[in-house]
Amino acid sequence: MRPPLTRRGFLAAGSGLAAATALPALSGCSALAAADSDPDTLVVHSQLGTTAPGSPTYLAALDRFREENPGLKVKNLVNGDDLAQVYETSRLARKEPDVVMVNLYDKTLAWTEVGATVDVKDYMADWGLRERVLPVALDAWTDGKGRLRAFPYFATNWPVAYNRALLDRAGVDEIPVTGDQLIAAARRLRAKGIGPVTTGGNDWTGQKLLAQVVQTFLTEDEARHVYSTGDFSGSRGAKEGIEYFVALRDAGVFVDKAQGLTSDLMTTQYNTQAAAVQSAMSSALAKVPDAVARRTDVGGWPLAEGAAHKLPTILRTYTLIGFWISPNGTKKIDAVERFLRFMYRPDTVSRFIRESGRDMALRSGTVSKDFPLVAAAQRLGDDVSQVLLPDVYVPPAATQPLITATSTSFTRGTSAARVRAALEAAYRSA
Repeated sequence: MRPPLTRRGFLAAGSGLAAATALPALSGCSALAAADSDPDTLVVHSQLGTTAPGSPTYLAALDRFREENPGLKVKNLVNGDDLAQVYETSRLARKEPDVVMVNLYDKTLAWTEVGATVDVKDYMADWGLRERVLPVALDAWTDGKGRLRAFPYFATNWPVAYNRALLDRAGVDEIPVTGDQLIAAARRLRAKGIGPVTTGGNDWTGQKLLAQVVQTFLTEDEARHVYSTGDFSGSRGAKEGIEYFVALRDAGVFVDKAQGLTSDLMTTQYNTQAAAVQSAMSSALAKVPDAVARRTDVGGWPLAEGAAHKLPTILRTYTLIGFWISPNGTKKIDAVERFLRFMYRPDTVSRFIRESGRDMALRSGTVSKDFPLVAAAQRLGDDVSQVLLPDVYVPPAATQPLITATSTSFTRGTSAARVRAALEAAYRSA
């Protein structure tokens, strides 16, 4: 294992930690008191445990694990979007939890590189769990040096949800598959007082939709280059994708003031039928009320003429949540092994699919019967094209600036040149 991480090294990796005196609460424990040195206590840091999708199933799984392992205590620490920052601060104090459940995104991209977490490839092989994981998920979690950052767990499909009833009311007979059809549908919807496409233009949901539209004229390799480097001007395909986005935006495809909406407001607009279309990941699809779900079809984002893809596009990712092992966790590796074997068991995985409508990065024959839209997204298969989710390619320092650039991009009247400039500016500090 690499030498202990220094504060200077962690900050140099782009972590940008807040002062320890300003730390958020951690389920009643401060971050610096998060770890438990008791060898019979496993400390898990997760975003599951409150309102996050899958929390009830996760808490029930923890109870079951405790019943099956009476000599091992499990302490569950919960944070939301600030989990990565809280974990990093506790790691600097050498008081980090043993296992961390979080996605591969932004700050976490650097964790294994700087020794904040350990390469789990040998553990996965020794514990015989590799065959449980989908190969595409293993690839996604493996870095450029062959290190497996974490044990993959949650995945997600990210299709486009269309409310058929609202489209019918507006006189739109078919789900749009081209940009022209989408513009025509938006005009008809607006004429009936119905919002067209809702999105969180002020947060990550809008960022993902913008990235999806920008990739209309990009191959996967070209998209990987663009989002790794921020070179939106040097790529003809990226320039055309931005122009396509601007044309859709200024034609009224997105709901009014989309640049100020968040993911929660987007979900509310769709679920209350104030808007007819949303680009929604599986966890959002699982929350669509039954009455609306029965009227919803899932598909892809409409294409423009000359697109690099044959069919409307969706996003997929296998890096939504994984189990990372910390340096402290290696000191309790027997307990960690028991926990991960339990979480990888087919019956545990099936519960997340059945009860929470989660997509998994693991092999399973279970279907989300109580979450019909999640199941429908899983069945899309070759009926859609897949574009790149840029999260693992965007430099961590550019992640939040890209959110600001997204809001600028969704502001009607902003030229394609200004959108390109805003996106490129997000990379200048990276």
